[in-house]
Amino acid sequence: MRLLVVEDEPDLAEALARGLRRDGHAVDLALTAYDADLRLRTAGYDLVCLDWNLPDGSGLELCRAVVEGELPLFEDGQRPRILMLTARDDVTDRVAGLDSGADDYLVKPFSFSELSARVRALLRRDVSTGPILEVGALRMDPARFEASRDGEPLGLTSKEFALLNYFMSRPGEVMSQEHLLEHVWDEMADPLTNVVRVTLSNLRKKVGEPPLIETVPGRGYRLIDS
Repeated sequence: MRLLVVEDEPDLAEALARGLRRDGHAVDLALTAYDADLRLRTAGYDLVCLDWNLPDGSGLELCRAVVEGELPLFEDGQRPRILMLTARDDVTDRVAGLDSGADDYLVKPFSFSELSARVRALLRRDVSTGPILEVGALRMDPARFEASRDGEPLGLTSKEFALLNYFMSRPGEVMSQEHLLEHVWDEMADPLTNVVRVTLSNLRKKVGEPPLIETVPGRGYRLIDS
């Protein structure tokens, strides 16, 4: 999944990004409200970790802009999930954050393990699955970074795991190469390279036979959901 971390403390922002990348996510950073606004207008994010207090504005207002449709939505009409991060721990502040449209609210200081769990929970929302993803013979435990087919471990790299995770959260859905690049890779990925095709080829080899990820000519790829 592709995440945006909006946090004005560079050290904390980098630490969060490192941890979330270890979890298999593609992560972009924004240190100001202005940078966050630009990124939200030019890329499709699945989730935003959003600091309330930013040097040039309020994360609360940015949250409202996303929720109220002032910023572009995905091509499927979905907005990113929003996890508000803030040192404000008063009940009235929590209520204000949730009323602004945030999907969850985490008070600083927090443990990364809790942040990671909340991110996983938010990304599962509206998907008919529990913590463990199962599609046919495939089984994935994102928290343990484990994936298997018929009980046999697949031994995936972080990016292969992230790509399979994205397919398994949308079984049967056809996704173009551009869509996969948008949601599984971060802003450092070169759209002119064949990185999606190479990663997909390696993933298919590890998933094994018979093939479970099929090519839909002229449209993209999908995970067979039966």
